[in-house]
Amino acid sequence: MQYYNNQKDGLSLARFGLGCMRMSGSNNPDDRKEGIATIHAALDAGISFLNTGDFYGCGHNEMLVGEAIKGYDRDKVFISVKFGGLSAPNGIPYGIDSRPLAIKNYLTYSLKRLDVDYIDLYQPCRIDPEIPVEETLGPLAEMVKAGYVKYIGLSEVDAVTLRRAASVHPISLVELGYSVAKRNIEKEVLPTARELGIGVVAFGVLSHGMLSKERVVDMKNRFPQFAGVNTDKNISLIGALNKIAEEKQITLPQLLIAWVFAQGNDIIPLIGARTVSQLQESLKALDVTLSDGEIKLIENSIPDDIAADKGITMKLKNGLMVR
Repeated sequence: MQYYNNQKDGLSLARFGLGCMRMSGSNNPDDRKEGIATIHAALDAGISFLNTGDFYGCGHNEMLVGEAIKGYDRDKVFISVKFGGLSAPNGIPYGIDSRPLAIKNYLTYSLKRLDVDYIDLYQPCRIDPEIPVEETLGPLAEMVKAGYVKYIGLSEVDAVTLRRAASVHPISLVELGYSVAKRNIEKEVLPTARELGIGVVAFGVLSHGMLSKERVVDMKNRFPQFAGVNTDKNISLIGALNKIAEEKQITLPQLLIAWVFAQGNDIIPLIGARTVSQLQESLKALDVTLSDGEIKLIENSIPDDIAADKGITMKLKNGLMVR
């Protein structure tokens, strides 16, 4: 296992996070058991970072994580929770609410669903552009002081917002979309995070399934990179990557996870495994070593200005979050 260590705030974590979101959304009891088994397998393998959100499965995900960690040493489990996402009764997200007035209320219910006394990393899922980030940090800082939160994080912010936030309260981690097909954070946000001593949690390492035809069909209505001509374009770009993976006798996902690992010790890849077998396959990426030449070859296979995956741009319009 590789580790992330930050002397600035004393945070030490295994450089491998388990994204739990995909474990919710099914009413099948067997899926729930598999999700809990996957969390157990992660913890037993030394992966302490469990990433969830109070709106994942409309609260289901937090309860699942809470059930799974019973019996484990609480100090050995690092729970990351995002808040502020609004969901309709049918589960469709329709906006964000990160008003300072609401934050303590969100935290209260998360603590209850997780059945814990504190949350390790607490962060808004998005920053409302109409609310200064300094105001959002106010109640978060109060909750740190009160002992209900250990570390404050941010998600999907730009370099300017990250710098403003860090000027009023220490920010421990920032969660950002990052993959070989989406490297835009390398321009401003990643250098700023490194300057400020803030670690990066990388989600979308596999480009939200862009590299699997099956996932493309499933996700095409949710992510712009799967719309229309982009699907065929994206799939056509992975031929060279498959060749590299085959030569190294590893899977393509393992290659892409290994690429993220190779980008720096301050980056923690977040893997959204739903089953024990998926987790075990992803963990094999820890054994993959990439040479400088291989890293360059991987990046040249999907240049940043060619890859169709431009991520998801979310903005507020009349209080609603839209693409």
